[in-house]
Amino acid sequence: MKTDNLTNHTEEKDWDHKKLGRELDLFTFSDVVGKGLPLWTPKGATIRRELERFIVDAEIQWGYSHVYTPDIAKLDLYEKSGHYPYYKESMYAPIEIDDERFMLRPMTCPHHFELYLSKPHSYRELPIRYAELAKLYRYEQSGELMGLQRVRSFCLADAHIICTKEQVHDEINKVLDLIEHVTNILGLEKDKDYHYRLSLGDRNDTKKYYKDDKAWDEAEDVLRSALESRKTKFVEAEAEAAFYGPKIDIQMTNANGKEDTAFTVQYDFVMPKRFQLTYINDKDEEEEPIVIHRSSIGAIERVIAFLIEKYRGAFPVWLSPVQAKILPISDKQIDYANKILEQLKEKNIRVELDDRSETLQAKIRDAQLEKVPYMLVIGGREEESNQVSVRKRDGEDLGSIDVDSFTKDILDKIKSKSLAI
Repeated sequence: MKTDNLTNHTEEKDWDHKKLGRELDLFTFSDVVGKGLPLWTPKGATIRRELERFIVDAEIQWGYSHVYTPDIAKLDLYEKSGHYPYYKESMYAPIEIDDERFMLRPMTCPHHFELYLSKPHSYRELPIRYAELAKLYRYEQSGELMGLQRVRSFCLADAHIICTKEQVHDEINKVLDLIEHVTNILGLEKDKDYHYRLSLGDRNDTKKYYKDDKAWDEAEDVLRSALESRKTKFVEAEAEAAFYGPKIDIQMTNANGKEDTAFTVQYDFVMPKRFQLTYINDKDEEEEPIVIHRSSIGAIERVIAFLIEKYRGAFPVWLSPVQAKILPISDKQIDYANKILEQLKEKNIRVELDDRSETLQAKIRDAQLEKVPYMLVIGGREEESNQVSVRKRDGEDLGSIDVDSFTKDILDKIKSKSLAI
């Protein structure tokens, strides 16, 4: 039995990612697999893969060291971190194996801290920036599940920066620089598509928040100063912090008008104590570092949901599951169409051949409904001149173009991650 466990279809706007996800065949859900556990189709998986490659390459260029850690860990790890009592209700139940209890991980930070503890560190090594595309699992309430925006299994572009107190301000600004680089590439505009929120703790709520007023004041001042130095708009929100420190949230609004956190930057003064993280300072003494938790592109599932709605399903060429579709006018051009197909595939262009016995207008209409950026129409004249007649998905006719020229143009757009087609 298959279901999308999304929302009532009659309530969906035309650009709702749940509606477009079905129409463009990007993802689905199955009650047999489980609620909130998305299944990616080949087309949806292509978008996801491109985003993952992009962010890993970008983070490495920005000085991050990418690592891999397990999707599962002993419950002891989350008791050590303090996450278990705070987030117990949103964690999957423990799995008992060989008289030990394990958890599907809901967050990555404890794994990265144990990685840091595997050997001693000097101040000369700091900052250390561990990054990972981490599969996480959280038991969201059934009523809270919504398409890709709120799921029970997701992949987070996560990172933890371990640094000195003196490095914190610069590191937070570098994280915000990276986030703004990412949003710029994706065509997301600050104060239009997203805005900053400074999420603060509540000094009176000692059950939820770690008790250390001085540390909270210092941490909130650092984050506020970072936002103020960028001369950017931001709002402040009480009692929205993590239990271990305040954070800067990058907020976006979906097609249903609901605001969600897309990316985050968190100042952590608690975990270094819990995990006894230290480094040897320039006086040859042990000193406690600060940890910055951050996500440069957020959960891949959630950002794809936002992008589906942002682009109305018409992705830029570099993200489009199918970048060009070849449309022969008749069977007489099939051999030439296959030749063009292989030429483009050799250049790693995602191209399909529509060789159905349909009219040209029907093929064009279907390609437009699939929101394919380019349609390459082939008739006798194009075959004779070794050209293709290029149409864009918005209906613009670019006329006949030499195949090599078209190839160069589309490759330039893919490489530059251009938002235009």
